[in-house]
Amino acid sequence: MQMESLIKSGLQKALLSCYGTEVAMDAIKLEATNPDFRGDFTFVVFPFLKISKKNPEQTATEIGELIKNSIPEIVNYNVVKGFLNLELSTDYWLNVMANYSTSIQNKNMGKVMVEYASPNTNKPLHLGHIRNNLLGYSVSQILAYSGYQVTKVNLINDRGIHICKSMLAWQLFGNGETPESAGIKGDHLVGKYYVEFDKHYKQQIAELEAQGLPKEKAEKEAPLILAAQNMLRQWEAGDADTIALWKTMNAWVYAGFDITYQQLGVSFDQFYYESNTYLLGKDLVNEGLEKNVFYKKPDGSVWIDLTADGLDEKIVLRADGTSVYITQDIGTAQLKYEQFNCDKSIYVVGNEQDYHFKVLFLILQKLGKTWANGLYHLSYGMVDLPSGKMKSREGTVVDADDLMAEMVQTAKDKTEEMSKTDGIAEADKIALYNTLGMGALKFFMLKVDPQKRMLFNPQESIDFQGDTGPFVQYTYARIRSMMRAAAANELTDAYTITEAKESELELIKQLSLFEKTILDAARDYNPAAIGTFALNVARAFNRVYNDVSFLKEAELEIRKFRIQLAKKTADTLKVALGLMGIDCPERM
Repeated sequence: MQMESLIKSGLQKALLSCYGTEVAMDAIKLEATNPDFRGDFTFVVFPFLKISKKNPEQTATEIGELIKNSIPEIVNYNVVKGFLNLELSTDYWLNVMANYSTSIQNKNMGKVMVEYASPNTNKPLHLGHIRNNLLGYSVSQILAYSGYQVTKVNLINDRGIHICKSMLAWQLFGNGETPESAGIKGDHLVGKYYVEFDKHYKQQIAELEAQGLPKEKAEKEAPLILAAQNMLRQWEAGDADTIALWKTMNAWVYAGFDITYQQLGVSFDQFYYESNTYLLGKDLVNEGLEKNVFYKKPDGSVWIDLTADGLDEKIVLRADGTSVYITQDIGTAQLKYEQFNCDKSIYVVGNEQDYHFKVLFLILQKLGKTWANGLYHLSYGMVDLPSGKMKSREGTVVDADDLMAEMVQTAKDKTEEMSKTDGIAEADKIALYNTLGMGALKFFMLKVDPQKRMLFNPQESIDFQGDTGPFVQYTYARIRSMMRAAAANELTDAYTITEAKESELELIKQLSLFEKTILDAARDYNPAAIGTFALNVARAFNRVYNDVSFLKEAELEIRKFRIQLAKKTADTLKVALGLMGIDCPERM
């Protein structure tokens, strides 16, 4: 923001002029003025009392007087203890309004890869996946809008013992059932047999325990788990029948995933499959052995000692030469860099994997991979519902498809309660309920800082007066209705005014934060900042709406100004919500 830079420069000169000390520009901090006081920017003088050798009020007053006289746009200042509040002129804010745009000039900011979703092919997507997908997609949109070249990646976990459990249960108990014959999505069908495996497996464990086996031994010797382990060995050996079943059931899952992704409104540019990448990394392990990054134990297993870095010892290759999970991740990271040569690579993964990524990134750095400095784990907190935590093996997971359907139904019920669909065609109503329901879900998920664990309450998320997506969407639809009602000569950009209401100036001030908000959100990988911004803009507009007349104002120039203010507000809300993956309804 040019004015912020101008004020910082003015403060730097004022400190030099008043106290003979040159202060570095990055040491000068400006804050938005507390709403309880007049002003637009606040400078805190406490850190500079050592050079002023005066009390906070005297210091702030001296600096305020000097900067007011040096920057014409500053028309007043006030001092509250050690806080210097600077007030900008109405002319300045009206000029901001006249030149306001939602375009960002950044270009060629670099290449970024964002990896998210990363589902297992043994069950449908659930509530946790929803937060992951929405966060990854939104971060991708924000980065792209900020000038980065973004590649959206999905690494699918399509092999392993958990996949074999679903396959084996279908073989034993499925009786040839298919998604078509069952009339359900393929991912739901496969998930059904994952639950079925666990049910029979627990029965077998109980039977073995009843025969006198300790629980730990029973868990290892139950016939089902032994059969699943054998199936995994057959898969790795390339057994034709096992591979054929694996391909069939995975195809069911992918078809189901595609439907869920479409409803969520997320997409990907590149897919990686664990079945293709699980052997990667072995060459890098050998490279690390030659560089003494890794070491071999007497049994032949390969490890790395990270205790000096505050971590632990980590195995990277088993004694039999097979890879472990982190071996695959090492190789996949190398593959992704070779294919896309990205400056940054972001992994959107829950915070239960924090340690894993610390180890992974450190190993790659020790291997001398300079691009490893651009790796980042976007760690996010888990999602809870009022009913508690989820367990996928027991079939108590909150299914993503069911939750989305519930959100759309809730939007329908609440909208009809408020009689907001009178005169809307039936097909348009269906589209509106979907837009509101999904908007409520996405906004509620994304308005919370990613690092925080969150409680998602579907009922609270759809409230036309609360801190919700539908509130912002309704504000947008209200403006669009106003635009349709405005006369042609009121929609022109040309207007001439010299004064504005306090509420109008406050709205302009909120809009002026657009570019900074987007760039900060891109820097921090945090869509919550955009959610907060959208709420503040919507609230500020509704205060104006309740304060002034838009279409009935007698003076044409004022009507033009207010319609343009409304239009730019709508444009801003549409972009902000779009960066969160949320659509805006044209009418409600």
